[in-house]
Amino acid sequence: MNTILFFEKPGCRNNKRQRAMLQLSGHEVETVNLLEYPWTKEELGCFFGEKPVAECFNPAAPSVKSGETDPQAYSRDEALEAMISNPILIKRPLMKIGGRCIQGFNMALLRNLINLSPLPGAEKVVESLRMTDMENCPNPAYFSCTNQNH
Repeated sequence: MNTILFFEKPGCRNNKRQRAMLQLSGHEVETVNLLEYPWTKEELGCFFGEKPVAECFNPAAPSVKSGETDPQAYSRDEALEAMISNPILIKRPLMKIGGRCIQGFNMALLRNLINLSPLPGAEKVVESLRMTDMENCPNPAYFSCTNQNH
């Protein structure tokens, strides 16, 4: 199995489910607080890959939800600067698996990289997790990324 460096926002419900799926599939998950990590442009940029910059923003971030931050208006360099100064803008999770940097919890991509089959005895829990949207905030209308219960 793999060791996965998992950058999360402590208290995020979806990050908790994502981490559980990885662990119940036999992977060792080392968590890092995404909000307190000392990001550099180079390191954070690795997670963006070739994605359009707007897709790298957290749509549930308060300033994105309010319209104060328009992800479409940023160049790659400007987005990196904004996210380093305000990490809640970073779409999560960020994961390092081996030498690969991944942003978001794309099940198809993850299945191509690692085993996501449940460990014996964890089948029902993993199946219930798979029935939820593991990529997006479960209810962005009611939750805020500044709320620790999200």
